[in-house]
Amino acid sequence: MNRFDGFDGLENERFVTPELNRTEYLMDKTLRPQKMEDYIGQTKEKEKLKIFIQAAKMRQEPLDHVLLYGPPGLGKTTLSNIIAHEMNVNIKVTSGPAIERPGDLAAILNNLQENDVLFIDEIHRLNRNVEEVLYPAMEDFNLDIVIGKGPGARSVRIDLPKFTLVGATTRAGQLTSPLRDRFGVICKLELYNHQELAEIVKRSARIMHVDIENPALIEISKRSRGTPRIVNRLLKRVRDYAQVVGDGVITKELATKALDLLEVDKLGLDGVDRKIVMTIMDKFNGGPVGLDTLAASTGEEKITIEDVYEPYLLQLGFLNRTPRGRVLTKYAYEHFNMMYLYHDQEEVL
Repeated sequence: MNRFDGFDGLENERFVTPELNRTEYLMDKTLRPQKMEDYIGQTKEKEKLKIFIQAAKMRQEPLDHVLLYGPPGLGKTTLSNIIAHEMNVNIKVTSGPAIERPGDLAAILNNLQENDVLFIDEIHRLNRNVEEVLYPAMEDFNLDIVIGKGPGARSVRIDLPKFTLVGATTRAGQLTSPLRDRFGVICKLELYNHQELAEIVKRSARIMHVDIENPALIEISKRSRGTPRIVNRLLKRVRDYAQVVGDGVITKELATKALDLLEVDKLGLDGVDRKIVMTIMDKFNGGPVGLDTLAASTGEEKITIEDVYEPYLLQLGFLNRTPRGRVLTKYAYEHFNMMYLYHDQEEVL
């Protein structure tokens, strides 16, 4: 494959992963909207939050606890910062794995000011002991801390300032029922359509001082898997290509060549996605094939295939999970211009 020099050293980066790469924090922070009116997409959830925020401000009360869930890269962290901005309060950011002991949570909560927002990312990964301490904090705004050990141990109740907990998770099903039931506002973030993504590209290009033509907006948005984080990453790479190969203006032709060079096709599939599909198609006649066998054949970890690559292939309808293994559908064959081999359809898991 011909490799464009401007992409040297990036061959190990997966451009279509929805996870935030280490090198992207500064750019991601720069492109994040600060106000609700600048936040593109998620119209229904935005309208709900606008009403609840306005009502809380009119009553001069903290907003009810908010749970944001959905696939990574859709803007849960951005939305939490916007909630704090709209409420005119400070925000404290942490994550479930970072709060290891109840004392860690007590220190965080005790340092909050009245009506502040506490944002806990990956809240489904909270330690169960920490979660038990969080319940009374969410309901009654107090903490029960045990001091000492053995017969001399005593319980101390600490009053907390009223606050809003905003929890974010990609796996709402892993939340315990007692925790989930304590959220007054629950928002599900959906994948974005092409028009919404094109608006995000347009806004990001303006912030980055990049000239881009409308057909290029659509081309980049179509290959972004419905995810704003991916669309911004691809825009950044296409900008690099346009600056070196072109005159800095991103046209549809330049965008197409840059994305083809990055091996991101018209549906947002990358080299690994295609390897998985072609392995099932060529080596196993379209399936069924077990996960262990597929992992060994592609050189990928089982958990990586299951958690990283399969979800998007399932969303596209390219893959079915059956009791005997993974089976390709006719849509996968059509995308790769191959003749579909009919399979006796088994019950899909």
